[in-house]
Amino acid sequence: MAKEFKNDYKYQPGFGNHFSSEALPDALPKGQNTPQLCPYGLYAEQLSGTAFTVDRKHNERSWIYRIRPSVCHTPFEPFHRKTHLVGNYTDEANVDITPNQLRWSPFDIPTEPTDFVEGLHSIAGAGDVGVKHGMAVLVYAANKSMDDTAFYNSDGDFLIVPQQGRLDITTEFGKILVHPNEICVIQRGIRYSVALPDGPSRGYICEVFNGTWSLPDLGPIGANGLANGRDFQTPVAAFVHEDVRPFRIVNKYGGRLFTAKQEHTPFDVVAWHGNYAPFKYNLAHFNTINSVSYDHIDPSIFTVLTCKSEKPGTAIADFVIFPPRWSVQENTFRPPYFHRNCMSEFMGLIHGTYEAKQGGFVPGGASLHSMMTPHGPDAPTFDKASVEELKPMYIAKGTQAFMFESSMQLQPTHWAIAESGKVQHDYFKAWQGLKSNFDPNWKPASH
Repeated sequence: MAKEFKNDYKYQPGFGNHFSSEALPDALPKGQNTPQLCPYGLYAEQLSGTAFTVDRKHNERSWIYRIRPSVCHTPFEPFHRKTHLVGNYTDEANVDITPNQLRWSPFDIPTEPTDFVEGLHSIAGAGDVGVKHGMAVLVYAANKSMDDTAFYNSDGDFLIVPQQGRLDITTEFGKILVHPNEICVIQRGIRYSVALPDGPSRGYICEVFNGTWSLPDLGPIGANGLANGRDFQTPVAAFVHEDVRPFRIVNKYGGRLFTAKQEHTPFDVVAWHGNYAPFKYNLAHFNTINSVSYDHIDPSIFTVLTCKSEKPGTAIADFVIFPPRWSVQENTFRPPYFHRNCMSEFMGLIHGTYEAKQGGFVPGGASLHSMMTPHGPDAPTFDKASVEELKPMYIAKGTQAFMFESSMQLQPTHWAIAESGKVQHDYFKAWQGLKSNFDPNWKPASH
């Protein structure tokens, strides 16, 4: 008979803090991490997110105190059903290389019973999980909860963006309830289970193979703005106490799934402390920065989180949003400009209508504009924005679009191109209506 000791959906505020949390009083050892005997007869276990010798500023680890250690499981075996995951994007057998602008219609909710892990599909990526270098974009679509099943990822950190339906996530560190227009980050190695309180669910994931998600530097913006650290939420300790309960553990390793069995819940952590723990963030709390004079400012001002590379100012991945905001620029073409970028841009839409596209880009769908592939507003958007009155406007109301931007050359997977059935092959036509407006007799207006 299972007995739960929990504080549902209670959180500790802050980003990158060293947290401490106890579900039972005095469960954390005093003054040390590994006493000869831990309080309540618990086992001490360290979860290292970085190497031991990483400098203290960037070192990430947590100590967890649990009823049984996580090592108590049977050997792993290959997953029981076909998957659509990729671990090595340098292998041409896994990808369909193309420089074309790509757009997908909303990905289907499965008709067969499918949980969060079974519903993972790799869309595009770069690098190789085996050498811990690169990133990937995935989507998930599920219609059932993960009953008696827990998942952990050995390949990288997941940044999860729900688009349809809440995710009720039980982790080793506590419980997280994630709504659409919120995100959560679950780091490498953390075990969790996803329930679907609203029924079928769908969303997007950005996975980074190396590095970790951090707040972007603010530079001349100052000490405040964009995503404020106080608005991030990390769960408090909660645990389940039971004698025997078969559980399946699913591990993503090398881009493949493996399963093991154990006779106890993995969610038996009574207390923990450290700075390596999952967290969530409400995108409505983002403090938007924008031009109040002229010109469309580069979208980097909308960066929520970044995973830095070794090259300063160049990200393995940026998570960027396009939230509701005021647009007041004078004498300016206000929608996003036409662009060729040394970065790759994957976009998704949580809800609403994106300001640079009049149709085709809809919630649950996606687009990918690869390195140096031209993109920009479609013809109807350009024509409208070129003549509309430039009065103060509250734009993107009821809308939340986002972008995973990467310095890496993202290659779409074979499933995303050839098997998903969602590629909009006529996407290129969005720009075919852009006509020449050149007037060789143009003269500047007299003042």
